[in-house]
Amino acid sequence: MRSEETTEEGKRGDENNWRENLIETDEGLAELLAETRRIAVLGMKTEAQSFQPAFYVPKYLVAAGLEVVPVPTYYPEVTRILGLEVYRKLSDILGEVDMVNVFRRSQDIPPHVEDIIAKRPRSVWFQSGIRNDRAAEQLARAGIKVVQDRCLMVEHRALMRGR
Repeated sequence: MRSEETTEEGKRGDENNWRENLIETDEGLAELLAETRRIAVLGMKTEAQSFQPAFYVPKYLVAAGLEVVPVPTYYPEVTRILGLEVYRKLSDILGEVDMVNVFRRSQDIPPHVEDIIAKRPRSVWFQSGIRNDRAAEQLARAGIKVVQDRCLMVEHRALMRGR
């Protein structure tokens, strides 16, 4: 009976621990950004769409000294964006990825969750206006930190200035 109580207690603890992977404070964001060097951009646009956030946010990240890996969901003929090799799936990217920056409509995220989990990034960042609590929970339960509905460029400028 004692081991069942421990197991049940352990389960309850695990049930709530995943919430620690949902990052919502400036302190948590700053810590996450400080440990991020390589970012896969899911849903990245091409130079032809340079006026859209899914292009100019990753362009900013490159200018800020971060390594960006384009993962467009459209444009099958495109092999390079910003001079960088394009990948079609996150799991095809060689090496580790610190963060997946997501430019997909909220309802279009679920088909990507399995690929994100397979890649095992430290974090996933849903851009401004993008929120999918169910996908965020799945990712957080897999041990991946999740940010929702925030602009990576805005937060990076605000929190990483002078670092």
